[in-house]
Amino acid sequence: MRALGRGGAATSGRPGRQAGRRRPGAARLVTLLGPAFVAAIAYVDPGNVAANLTAGARFGYLLVWVLVAANAMAVLVQYLSAKLGVVTGRSLPELLGERLSRRGRIAYWVQAELVAMATDVAEVIGGAIALHLLFGVPLALGGVITGVVSMVVLSVQQRRGQRVFESVVTSMLVVLTVGFCAGLFFSPPDLGAVLGGLVPRLAGPESVLLAASMLGATVMPHAIYLHSSLARDRVRHDARVRELRRLTSARDDAALATVEAPAATVRRLLAATRWDVVAALVVAGGVNIAMLLLAAANLPGRTGTDTIEGAHAAIASSLGPAVAVLFGIGLLASGLASSSVGAYAGAEIMSGLLRVRVSLLTRRLVTLVPAIVLLATGISPTWLLVVSQVVLSFGIPFAMVPLVRLTREAGLLGRYRNGVATQVVAWAVAAVIVALNVVLLWLTLTG
Repeated sequence: MRALGRGGAATSGRPGRQAGRRRPGAARLVTLLGPAFVAAIAYVDPGNVAANLTAGARFGYLLVWVLVAANAMAVLVQYLSAKLGVVTGRSLPELLGERLSRRGRIAYWVQAELVAMATDVAEVIGGAIALHLLFGVPLALGGVITGVVSMVVLSVQQRRGQRVFESVVTSMLVVLTVGFCAGLFFSPPDLGAVLGGLVPRLAGPESVLLAASMLGATVMPHAIYLHSSLARDRVRHDARVRELRRLTSARDDAALATVEAPAATVRRLLAATRWDVVAALVVAGGVNIAMLLLAAANLPGRTGTDTIEGAHAAIASSLGPAVAVLFGIGLLASGLASSSVGAYAGAEIMSGLLRVRVSLLTRRLVTLVPAIVLLATGISPTWLLVVSQVVLSFGIPFAMVPLVRLTREAGLLGRYRNGVATQVVAWAVAAVIVALNVVLLWLTLTG
């Protein structure tokens, strides 16, 4: 029988040491995937569509490298968020709530809530635009339908649990991937030009602005908050972790000998998390790149692609109505999935910072109202999307900086804290993203 020493690590016997090094099998690994695919929805939400298509239509393959760099940064950020949840068993909002005073928590929640609401407005608008393009549904009614469907998706999480919710959202990710990438099969891009686009270079002020937009909008604050919550829930619902905690409190040494130590559990979850994050963001990054390539190959010089409606019309005239319909279906799946995920993130932010648990359906209903009101006013949906991105820019530092600081703390993450190299890269990525969002904010406000 092996015994457990400090921190729950096996202290004697070869079986214990082997268990600590055991890698998750392929079947076990698959069951642990999912949280990153939910968070990845933030990277393919309706706000990214117009920017990617505009970049391809105006500059061809020039800015492919921007999306590749942006995705690489996103992999690091989302992994750090997930690692925080796995190792500590708490989300980023919970950890911030523990360290802030009551006034600090409320102030922090206000800015995070504004960001979450801005996200929600953008995503409901995206779903409404898709329904308008596909079926001619008025925008306000389309917003209502988007909200109702997202409530159905959220009810799945409440009734069937996180894993089923992850499966539903991942299915929507598959649909939008097919919808946004289908055009490439009808008109594939020039491979040589694509490879040339991997070389970092720019072509004038407008390309600089677009590159800054694409990089600056890479990481969404709600994706950082939510991913740590999803990863935390994986720890809380892991059967072996629950059993270990129960047996430890009961001091059942004989039974403890058959249960995996916490350190091995964390290592297993972190190994799965790395695969999860890389796989999910390869998909999300691939979708964004596919949209740029679609425009570069088929919409060069076309005007109007800076709006979703204009991009849809350009695709229909260049590639035919079938591809335009598939694109609209992808946009609809993007709006529905991102709207559900945004409401989920808002509920987790409120729970962690205010320590108030609100049902997801109530949360969805409350945040749906501003989006419907804005759509009913007749304000340009594209302008509303721009404003929502400005609000999101305000929230980036409040999510990025605490994440990098917390993941370097030895007292919080122990052996899993960021190493020196990781810390340097993480601070560099945070500085780039925050700086670009400040620049974008200034450019947007000054015209």
